[in-house]
Amino acid sequence: MSAELDLDAYQRRIGLLARPAADLAGLRSLHYAHATSIPFENLDIQMGLPIRLDLVSLQAKLVRRRRGGYCFEHGTLFLAVLKAVGFDAIPCEARVRLGAMEVLPRTHMLLLVRLEGSTWLCDVGFGGEGLLHPVPMDGEAHDQFLNTYRVSEEGPLRVLQSFQHGAWEDLYAFVPEERFHIDFEVGNHFTSTHPESRFVKTLTVQLPGADLRRILRNRAYAELRGDRVEGRELAVEELIPTLREAFGIEVPEGARFRALEG
Repeated sequence: MSAELDLDAYQRRIGLLARPAADLAGLRSLHYAHATSIPFENLDIQMGLPIRLDLVSLQAKLVRRRRGGYCFEHGTLFLAVLKAVGFDAIPCEARVRLGAMEVLPRTHMLLLVRLEGSTWLCDVGFGGEGLLHPVPMDGEAHDQFLNTYRVSEEGPLRVLQSFQHGAWEDLYAFVPEERFHIDFEVGNHFTSTHPESRFVKTLTVQLPGADLRRILRNRAYAELRGDRVEGRELAVEELIPTLREAFGIEVPEGARFRALEG
């Protein structure tokens, strides 16, 4: 896939002027720039459009059209970037636990990078609650600006956790083994088309940053600064201007979103 990747255009999209080296500093700069530049969003699903995971389509959408995407789109693009730069990276599947009251299917994509004798969890596609920098798989707590994360062990599983309100909260659980593109195509089909998928039922746009995380769910817009939350319900006519001004996303005027139409 790396032969099809326009790495220069990708770097311009995320604001990196120089080609990162295949070392920890390079990994951290790539991860942070991607996570804070390309929004997490499901607007195509909401507008009844297909989600395509081939690299040509991903670059057209996330890079040239400056849109965002959800985990399969972010993860597939970022995996191609990492390999093109020279990193040893593999994709893995996870079950999301955040906010779940039951066991969910494996519909999240994350990456593992082997580097300098250690394994690092990389995930630029978990939205407002997600990582800004890679996290080492060492079980220790690691601060990232206003958030703290760790990767804990649970038998054969590894669990990404976030420290919230005095306790560790599970974000997702995964087996640290390589999965294949077809596995993510299957998960993508379920997530983008099944009537009970949260991405079919709920419009969401999220953009994390060092000091501010912006989250839109249906018409509820919130800005998070650590434990401090400010938010309000948007009027319908405010939605497209908010997408443009808060998230840098352009959609056609008059776009209709299924979650807002019952």
